[in-house]
Amino acid sequence: MKFRGKIIEIGCIRQFTQLITDVSRLAKSCILRLNSNHVCLVVSDGGALGGTPGLWAELEQQHYFSEYSMEGVSEENQIFLELQTDKLAKTLSSLRSSQSTRSLKIKLTKKLSPCLTFEIELPSASGRSRLVLHDVPVSLIPRRLWAAHQEPRMSHQFDVSIYLPPIKTLRHVVDRMKTFSSRATLSGSRSGTLVVSVSNSEVAASTHFRNLTVPAWDADRNDDPETAYGTSVDIKKLSSFLQGDHNTAKVICNIVSGRLVHLFLMQEGITLQYFLPAVSAP
Repeated sequence: MKFRGKIIEIGCIRQFTQLITDVSRLAKSCILRLNSNHVCLVVSDGGALGGTPGLWAELEQQHYFSEYSMEGVSEENQIFLELQTDKLAKTLSSLRSSQSTRSLKIKLTKKLSPCLTFEIELPSASGRSRLVLHDVPVSLIPRRLWAAHQEPRMSHQFDVSIYLPPIKTLRHVVDRMKTFSSRATLSGSRSGTLVVSVSNSEVAASTHFRNLTVPAWDADRNDDPETAYGTSVDIKKLSSFLQGDHNTAKVICNIVSGRLVHLFLMQEGITLQYFLPAVSAP
């Protein structure tokens, strides 16, 4: 197995490192899946609906990498690695706000154990480049276990789909609601209304967002557009997703009533799917 890639565009470096930071907030470990077209980050724990992963993030390698080469296993030409997200995020933390990084190289190496080696090219006072190296330990996933880390199949069989309001606004609402309950209920309708609510034995609170956009695949159904469908989810997990730098992204909230909330984020060159299973009242 071989893998190496190089990112030179500063915007792509920052977006890549921000994604790693976002994933580290949502899970302690993840699977890195590499093939000839995409780099995927997969969290298989915490999903719902028969083996659906908890998180699936997919980057188009042609958008991010100026150089990209790999030799995977078998005719499928894929590599599956497991790594600790906090170690990876710490390695790349300095790059999120850096405006001077010249390049970021990533290579699968063999030290005392398999590693992803990150080579960061930075300028120096003398005008020459200086290199900073970080090794992040990884575990190779055998082929017999690959089936547990496959892309989720979304058939659009949701009760309702609706675009979220501005993430910064929604994050503020959810963070205030965390003081009242461990779970939040998301209810949406095809009329473009999303309601976020919490309750406990002493108080009930809700915030209504109206005139939101409904995706085209959900706009042509024949049922009553005012019918609302809702699911209660872990409010801390919802808040963790909203802490990410998603302000320029479009996020669709898909709801399977009483079972699942599926958050689908889209940016240039990247998609991220986050699955929140329903939780019952304590």
